[in-house]
Amino acid sequence: MKTLKWGMALTVAAVIAGGATSASAITFDLTLDHCTGGCGTPPFGTVDVTQSGANVNITTTLAAGYTYAQTGAADGQIFKFDGTGVALTDIVVGAHVPALAAATGALNGDGTGNFTFGINCPTCGNGSTGFGGAISFTVTNATIADLTAANNLGNIFVADVLAPNGNTGPVAVTAAPVPGPIVGAGLPGLVMACGGLIAFARRRRKLVA
Repeated sequence: MKTLKWGMALTVAAVIAGGATSASAITFDLTLDHCTGGCGTPPFGTVDVTQSGANVNITTTLAAGYTYAQTGAADGQIFKFDGTGVALTDIVVGAHVPALAAATGALNGDGTGNFTFGINCPTCGNGSTGFGGAISFTVTNATIADLTAANNLGNIFVADVLAPNGNTGPVAVTAAPVPGPIVGAGLPGLVMACGGLIAFARRRRKLVA
């Protein structure tokens, strides 16, 4: 029984550790289609949000064939987000060619709701930027919760894109994050793990008896 108790303790510790790890890195899908004429089949890309000490790293990666756009539909931004307790000076944009910049203002274009911050390409002009793939930035002195609250229309992030079919417009994160191993297990996962071990212990006692 001592061995079994130790096994239960280790399992509980592993589940708790897994939950802590999952909370420090979340992946969201860009699924809401606000493109004129439609942008195709979602997801149109992903947004990875990672806690790194006192800072949060955000990387947006578009699906193959999609490129970033910079139109009035997204207020001249290629990516938009909100931040509780965040100032423009807290945003450090990652190296990119062409160079990208952060902006702030009342960003509420094309029915995706109100946002406060954006990432843009100062030299790209209006329309397609000509590049896809990943863009990244860091928000210092912030937590994932500070950056992932839904806005007034239930959206968390927005990207302006040019789809392979030639249509442009905003695509947004509105759904729950994509779970990885153990992600989202939380207390239910812990209860299930412990319940399984308890059931095993009972069966073992019956066999011994």
